[in-house]
Amino acid sequence: MAFRVFVHRSELAVIRRIAVLLVFVLALSGCDRNTPLSVVKAVAAGVPSLAPFFDENQGLGRDAQVRAQTAHGGLQRGDTPGLYGGSKQPTICDVARLKESLTDPANERKAQAWAAALSLTTAEIPDYLGRLTPVLLRHDTLVKNHDYKKGNAVPFNALLQTGIAILVDERGLPAVKCSCGNPLRPFEGDTTRIKVEFDDRNEEWKGYEKSSVVAVRPATREVEELALVDVHEPARGVNRPVGTTGEDDTAFDTRERRAVPDLAGTTFGQASRRLAGTGLAAAFAGGGLPPDNARVTASDPPAGTELRFGEYVTLSVAGGATSGGSSSGTSTPPQSGSGTGSAPGSSGSTRDPSGSTPSTSSWSPSSPSSSSTSSSSTSPPSGSAPPPSSSGSGSSGPSSPGPTSGPPSSGPPSSAAPPSSDPPPSSAKPPTPKDPTSSSPPPPTAGSPPPASAPVTSSAPPPETSRPATSVPSTGGPTASTTA
Repeated sequence: MAFRVFVHRSELAVIRRIAVLLVFVLALSGCDRNTPLSVVKAVAAGVPSLAPFFDENQGLGRDAQVRAQTAHGGLQRGDTPGLYGGSKQPTICDVARLKESLTDPANERKAQAWAAALSLTTAEIPDYLGRLTPVLLRHDTLVKNHDYKKGNAVPFNALLQTGIAILVDERGLPAVKCSCGNPLRPFEGDTTRIKVEFDDRNEEWKGYEKSSVVAVRPATREVEELALVDVHEPARGVNRPVGTTGEDDTAFDTRERRAVPDLAGTTFGQASRRLAGTGLAAAFAGGGLPPDNARVTASDPPAGTELRFGEYVTLSVAGGATSGGSSSGTSTPPQSGSGTGSAPGSSGSTRDPSGSTPSTSSWSPSSPSSSSTSSSSTSPPSGSAPPPSSSGSGSSGPSSPGPTSGPPSSGPPSSAAPPSSDPPPSSAKPPTPKDPTSSSPPPPTAGSPPPASAPVTSSAPPPETSRPATSVPSTGGPTASTTA
């Protein structure tokens, strides 16, 4: 009898636990369903705006008919190789004419509204325009667009169709819709919680997939060149220097194979930039976007695998959680969208990691922010630290809005938190000049004497060069050793 009573009570305890778990799951799913949808207005390529800043017949820009790339949607860094497209046509955006229109005294009120939408003054407009680069969208892209109504810039969420010509800033963020001059800011909502509104003028276009839309997040550093894909000849890549309109383009073969570098032990920010410098894109095997100083534990495919330009390398990091908050989505890259290949072992869609990214509403394009230095609660593994390099690479990380300071400090990071994304940890032994790609031995265990053959030095690693990073690979072949 006692045994039966014990079994009965055990079954009741299990049932209670299952019931509590079900209530918890239902509560979470209910909260998700109650999350308000972001209403997004569809903007088709080649369709004039009803309330533009400038008449689209002025020839400020020209959209193209581009086939949308298949993607699983989500957040993309502005320096992702192949995120944007190029063309042999040199004047998809007439930046000089836009500058003339905005500096014309007759358009003073319009210029004030335009500058205010981008957190600029009217005096800063010419210099700002000189730093922008014309590109074509290769994905249906979420942005915060602005109409010009009654002397004001009126913001609204918009989905820009693939093929629309835009200007992007030094960190790869959409800044201006070329055909009408409307200013653009980053989309601030959840990419998985949108309601796209089509109308008679902007009907649902062929190839539209709600799960394939992307939102762009800024790179952590300014880039020297953007690595584009010719929208008419996908085998042709285009290296376009930032701030130029196509006259200084150089071509490369996107079919050329490039090897995945050894990224284990580096930070997520460093790994992203090394991949971008190689012509490959970084994906994250987890929820949200990890902090830049999260330690990379593995890559898929592994180091040494040869991929085509723009293909994705999925990174696993220690802890696998976002910094400063939580995110229930996944930052899965497109399978064949931004680049020309697929993202290994990834699927799903992405949510904005609002806990680790400052609000874009306070970001000023005239004052690019520094790289994210959010600390991770997960201690870095004892594996080897990333070696520094003599040259920068592509950028990746939030320059998103928010008050920030200048470039990150080159001093050694605190031992209580993971290092920032730029310098390597101070506990790592700097590599010898003969082999800059080799890894340093792991730091000694606390309390134990250092090995006789490799004494630990107290000197900090040499600061990295202050030259702006570039998101493009060398046109002569893959560059597998570039770092942040």
